[in-house]
Amino acid sequence: MVSTRSVAVMSADDVSRAITRIAHEIVERNPDCADVVIVGMQTGGTWIAERLTVLVNRITQSDSVQCGAVDIAMYRDDFSLRPVVLSAPTDIPCDLTGKTVVLVDDVLFTGRTVRAALEALNDHGRPRAVQLAIMVDRGHRELPIRPDYVGKNIPTQFSDEVTVGAAGVEISGVGK
Repeated sequence: MVSTRSVAVMSADDVSRAITRIAHEIVERNPDCADVVIVGMQTGGTWIAERLTVLVNRITQSDSVQCGAVDIAMYRDDFSLRPVVLSAPTDIPCDLTGKTVVLVDDVLFTGRTVRAALEALNDHGRPRAVQLAIMVDRGHRELPIRPDYVGKNIPTQFSDEVTVGAAGVEISGVGK
């Protein structure tokens, strides 16, 4: 008999601490945050991007870091495998030319959504640099994508599903 198992691997406090740590790492790597724009990938990365923006602005005692969101649905490379679902609108607050963009997502898996997001960002200017912040890096990369900031590395089975939220992180998979 096949059953589904679900395991909590990070608590709400763990997620909050990881976001705070990543915010400090962003400030350390970008001491002058005036040209930093934090962009969350719809929908999983947007709430993390919003929290990071608040924390980075608090740490730097400014309001210079802006927050945006990018929808990658039209940039995916798997149109033939699944229907296009527009999750939420892209909302980039400024021209990204010359800016350092911190691209944020909840889970890094194959790297294909990050590739699509990079393509989508280029429609909004030519960033000076793009840094990648991920709450969970689960491995299984199919493209040469590496995050700059990671909440937690969690090795998984390819078939597992990872769910990230403010309440914590769960892995669901098939067990025997």
